[in-house]
Amino acid sequence: MALITWEPSEGLATLRRDVDRLFENFFGGGPRHFWGRGAEPAVEVCDTKDAVVVKAQVPGVSKDQLHVDITDETLTLKGEMKEEEKKEGKNYSRREFHYGTFARTLTLPMAVQADKATAQLKDGVLEITLPKSASAQAKVKQIPIQAS
Repeated sequence: MALITWEPSEGLATLRRDVDRLFENFFGGGPRHFWGRGAEPAVEVCDTKDAVVVKAQVPGVSKDQLHVDITDETLTLKGEMKEEEKKEGKNYSRREFHYGTFARTLTLPMAVQADKATAQLKDGVLEITLPKSASAQAKVKQIPIQAS
């Protein structure tokens, strides 16, 4: 009989993915995309040696229409895509652009130095760099190997 190692946190991660997928399929018919039914920008969260880097797709949104808040554990992105002024004489055969406000709150994977955070908007992508706190930075210690 083979023994299998049980990882209790693995079950929780699987449950979370399944519940997220259930809500995504119920409300939006698939993953949430920018200005989709979830009205949230798509994001990437990357953990580097010195910082947590968050990228969000915000095409057509100017820096004046974006607002970023950070707490000890969360990062919140808020913004608004304003519709151009209606001009007489336009007859649309298709309109797929979505306008309005959005908000997205992300749980940060570790403690960061909020006062040293930076943000840059380029080509419709907002990149936020959050330096890790000293306690969160991984300290690598090499362990000597003894020959026997």
